[in-house]
Amino acid sequence: MPGIALIVFTDLDGTLLDHDSYSHAAAAPALRQLRDKGVPVVLASSKTAAEIAPLRAELGFSHVPAIVENGAGVLAPGAGADGGDADYARLRRILATLPAELRAGFQGFGDWGPEGIARETGLSPQSAALAARRSFSEPGLWSGAADARQAFLDALAAHGVRAREGGRFLTLSFGGTKAAQMGAIAARYGNPFIVALGDAPNDTEMLERADLGIVVANPHRAPLPDMAGEDAGHIRRTTEPGPSGWNRAMLDVIVERGI
Repeated sequence: MPGIALIVFTDLDGTLLDHDSYSHAAAAPALRQLRDKGVPVVLASSKTAAEIAPLRAELGFSHVPAIVENGAGVLAPGAGADGGDADYARLRRILATLPAELRAGFQGFGDWGPEGIARETGLSPQSAALAARRSFSEPGLWSGAADARQAFLDALAAHGVRAREGGRFLTLSFGGTKAAQMGAIAARYGNPFIVALGDAPNDTEMLERADLGIVVANPHRAPLPDMAGEDAGHIRRTTEPGPSGWNRAMLDVIVERGI
């Protein structure tokens, strides 16, 4: 897409959204300028399409793709909350083929249902129902014997299923990361200057691969360790947390890039 000079990829919880209130109000000035100047803002989160689609519309970026389920899939521009669940159904079928002793050690969102998801995550019943509408990946918990865990992962790998450790959950998918999806989406826009913002370990690869990575302060978690490119200025850190820090950082970028 000619004429795009900048593209922004952003994590949500604790980054664009306030850790406690989930509000993005503090980032409104920068978001408004980015919309007005035609800069695509790509939401990149562990959330499902059902969770992200209404937020993307609220922010005014429904015409921009979004990275969902921690990079396991992409929500196409203009697509609604239901993007199909063929990958998820296949993943659940693979789980069902595992030896009973291995399958019994893992409980995922598909086993819990909305009520169990709310119990395990602290989400409201409404939010848990949206989190249950999965298309690409299965988060869950391993409660089996420690020495059986690797056998479980190896059995999944034989079917092409990968496992990634998050803050709490072990997430199963057929691959895909925020960073890989970021590269593919940026290419569709002609590879403009990439800014990525995040606050958590699963954002690290995306932040380091961007032309400019911005670590948004989150006082509710330990700071990310020093990152590749930080000394050279390719990685910055905000002092203000969440959407306030996001707003200040992006207003600075808009001025610096002459957008």
